[in-house]
Formats: sequence, C-alpha cells, structure tokens
Amino acid sequence: MYPRLRFSECLHDRPTPTGIDVLCKLQHFAIVTYAIPPERLSRLIPPRFRLDCVNIGANERALMSVVPFIDIDFTAACFPFPKFTMGQTNYRVYVIDTQTEERCVWFLGTTLDSWTVMVPRLYWNLPWHPGTVSFDCEQDATSGRYLRYRMQTKASWGPASLELAQPNDLEICSDGFPDQETALVYLTHPLAGFYHRRDGKLGTYRVWHSRLMVSAAQLVSANFGLLSRLGLVSVEEQQHPHSVLLEPISEFTIYLPPRVLK
Repeated sequence: MYPRLRFSECLHDRPTPTGIDVLCKLQHFAIVTYAIPPERLSRLIPPRFRLDCVNIGANERALMSVVPFIDIDFTAACFPFPKFTMGQTNYRVYVIDTQTEERCVWFLGTTLDSWTVMVPRLYWNLPWHPGTVSFDCEQDATSGRYLRYRMQTKASWGPASLELAQPNDLEICSDGFPDQETALVYLTHPLAGFYHRRDGKLGTYRVWHSRLMVSAAQLVSANFGLLSRLGLVSVEEQQHPHSVLLEPISEFTIYLPPRVLK
C-alpha cells in the first residue's frame, strides 16, 4: 500500500525570494500523467534516485507527466525587469532522492517558445529546447470549466499535440494511491527538480507554490514525440493516461540560479 500523503505535512510559507529568483504565473496548466513499467524509465534515472512507484492492480508502475502551460508575467522577483509570456512544456518523472528521501521530479527536459531559452541553455546548461508552442483554449465564463483545450508544439526535440475536454462532474483519478489527497500531493506538489545538464553533470533547482487547485480533465487525443521516440509511451498508449489535471492559472516562485551537484 502506498503511504498516505497530506498537504498539511508539506505546505509551508514561501521562502523570501532574493537575487535573480523569478515570479511567474502558469496559465492553462495541465498535468497529463502516464503509468508505465518502471524498466522503461530506470535507464534514464541516475543511481542517486529511485522511481516513486505505485501498484495499479497487480502491476508496479512508475509515473511520469507531460506538463504544458503558458508562462505569463515571467519576471525577476526582486528587480524591475521586463515581463515575458511564453509557452512551455515540461517532461518529468516522479522519483525519490535517496540522500534526503524527498519526493521530487526528474526532468527529461523542457521545450520553451522564447528566444530567452538560450539563457538557461548556455549559462546554466539546462536541458531546455526551442519550440513553437500554441494554445487554443476556451473556458466557461461562469464555472471556469474548459470548453476547449488544445496545445501544439512544433519542435525537433519535443514535438507535441494535445487536446483535452472537461465534462461536468469528472472525478480525479487516484488509481495506485490510498486516497485522492495522496494522489494530489504526489502529482502536484514536488518542489525540487533534478536533471542531467547538457554537459552531463547533475543539476537541481527548487520552486515554491501554494496548493494547486486542479480539477480533472479528459484526454481527447495526444501525440508526444519525445515519449514515443524514447520508447517510454507509445502513441497508442498515450491515448490512455493515468490521469489528467487542469488549473486555469497558478503562481510559482522559481529559485535561481540552478545548482550543480557533485
């Protein structure tokens, strides 16, 4: 049985931003999660981490998510600085840091629709890649429920297309977890991210956000070129996610610069 997780045990006040820390709002924030055999991912994860697996039926499964959104009002927290708006898609695997036992995510990489992608690529060696990201979304003016959600990314590294629907009274999936709150803590509240830098070194950075007020959505169609190219989730399997979560807008603090770990 997977241990019960509670927001009361992981929510905390925001650490005060300093230096070049960033504030941003994430619009049309989606988390499309796939439950896959862990051996497909284990070759991509360094020994310091273990996959944070769950049991679904009689099968052990690792979870990974595709997370598209639009960065709006992306700006420095402590200095007057231009604000940017740009589409982004993150590819992340849920892991546990064996040195700290913290639940966190391993980033396979990110596509970003902005010339500013060159900053994290060149200065910090982040696995961020250029792409052209477009969203076509419409929400109900009263309920906020999505009447239309479409995202497309044109990119050599991570081409993607996604269409979601949000019918009334859709329940958040908690398969593999003892209850819905555990599923939400697991899927929405990792605050530390790790990755292989473009120079092969291990990197990390942290974020902060309050509890995300996500709601369930339904996948209409998906085609994530990175997942099929790496042999992680076939195009056919991509049509059957573990869960889909949506939040119209949320606010994040990103603590920079990223650190290099020995």
